[in-house]
Parts: sequence; structure tokens; C-alpha cells
Amino acid sequence: MKKKMSYEKYCKCEDDHQKYGEILNVIDLYRGREGCLIQVLHAAQKIYGHLPLELQKFIADELKIPLSEVTGVVSFYSFFSVTPRGEHTIRVCLGTACYVRGGKKLVEHLIKTLGVDIGGTTDDGKFTFEIARCIGACGLAPAIMIDDVVYKQMTPAKLNTLLAGF
Repeated sequence: MKKKMSYEKYCKCEDDHQKYGEILNVIDLYRGREGCLIQVLHAAQKIYGHLPLELQKFIADELKIPLSEVTGVVSFYSFFSVTPRGEHTIRVCLGTACYVRGGKKLVEHLIKTLGVDIGGTTDDGKFTFEIARCIGACGLAPAIMIDDVVYKQMTPAKLNTLLAGF
């Protein structure tokens, strides 16, 4: 008889079983360590793509902490997402220098080009579009980030060329 895994009550399809198994391995690495929740959540989001409520329940149960603690951390930090994210994340800096030098025009251009509002993900799952309050590249304004790469002195035309590469 096949042993039932602890995650089977949380995930419904076979594709999720592999991901939950990987997340369980991460949890096992951190189990019993004080203050490990954020590391587990980062790893879980990297594996699963986002942190739906069922996954948060699974993490809470496995770490033997209240669900409210997990949901509190997920909702507090903007890095965590409870909805599916795109393959790539575009962040437009709207810090003072970037805003003054054209950041707002980049936001308007992306809304039109991608067909999504701020915080949205394109229908094809390619991009999630976000705003950053400052990415620390004030001398390069206006700047954007795609994933973890900063692009400087961006214009709508440069942005079109850049996006075509993705």
C-alpha cells in the first residue's frame, strides 16, 4: 500500500504533488529553526510560483505555527504573492528621480503595451507588472528592473526593444 504523503490533502492534482514534495524537503531543512518562516516562504514561492491559501495552510501545519502567522507575513511583505505571477517581473521605479525623469510615462506605456494594470499579469503569463518606490539607481533614472536586472535611462522606445527580447 502506498504511503500517503502529508501534502496530499492540500493539493488536488499530480503536478502539484511534485512541487509540494519539493517544498516539504525545504521545510524539513528548516524544521525546528527559530525564525525560518520567511526563508521557507521564499523557497515555496520560487518552487510553486505564488503562495495560495492552501499552500500557506500546508506550511503552517508542517512548521506547527498558526496560519495567521503565515498569512500575516505573506500579506505584509510585497515580495510575496497569493496569485500566479508571470515568468518575468517588470518593476518601474517611481522614486523621486525616476518619476521626475519619466517613470510615469513608462508606467502608462506598459499599461497600454502589456494590457494589464499595475499588479497584473499578462494573459500569456509572460510578465507581472509592478511599481517600485526606489530601486537605488537614482543616477540612472528613469530605471526599471526586469527580474533582478536594472535597466537605466529607459524610454518607451527602449522599453519596446527590451521587451521584444523576452
